[in-house]
Amino acid sequence: MISEKYLRKVILNADVYAICVQHALTTEKQEIMGLLIGEVDEEKYISHISACVILHRMDKQPDRVEISPEQLCTASMHAEQLANKLKRPMRVLGWYHSHPHITVWPSHVDTRTQAMYQTMDPLFVGMIFSVFQSDPRLRSNQVQLTCFQAYQGTSELERREIEFVIKSSPLQNYNLEGISNLPRILVQEEVDSHDVKDSNTQDELASLHNDSFKTLALVHIVSKVARPLCDDLEERLKAVNARIKALESLKKKLREN
Repeated sequence: MISEKYLRKVILNADVYAICVQHALTTEKQEIMGLLIGEVDEEKYISHISACVILHRMDKQPDRVEISPEQLCTASMHAEQLANKLKRPMRVLGWYHSHPHITVWPSHVDTRTQAMYQTMDPLFVGMIFSVFQSDPRLRSNQVQLTCFQAYQGTSELERREIEFVIKSSPLQNYNLEGISNLPRILVQEEVDSHDVKDSNTQDELASLHNDSFKTLALVHIVSKVARPLCDDLEERLKAVNARIKALESLKKKLREN
């Protein structure tokens, strides 16, 4: 039986939102996943999410993702390190994953998974990013987000939508480290997947075929993820430097007056 204690609201920092969207857009064939870190107001039941952990997928599937106990433990350790660094109580507050080419609404599997997490923490929240959804009227892809929790209905588990707000925020250093590690994580996933396939075959032609597909996958990560990510960070740096220059100029004028 799930506790009636549930979230009323989620406040999501803009830099975390950007990282989650960037992660979700790395593939349109499988779901991705990660964990959300921040602080929670136990009296008002409001979560303040200010960091995330991008998880390494052990098994790539188009319709489901799973989080291992080891990954939860690693994320908890990361939250403790952030708490010591920021001098604020930080903990794992939820999880996120993507729905490529399908609606944003949680599946029955998602709802059951969410219910399991809530047995450990009643305020644990789930986020789903729907990506690569085409809108024929706008001739563009849409990105949709929902926050949800699970509860026991009259006959089965049901979902409860949670209000969320995206809060304007700069790109924090600890989140910058997280997003910069994304290409490395994707590369490691491909290498691990290739090693499993290669270990299961003794045929040289099949091994050569697998090697070629691994090379194509790595090239795709470099061209479609790593390079655009570097370009984006460089543009952010230019914008920050321009902002600093403008503020210094304003400071100088104020002192002269």
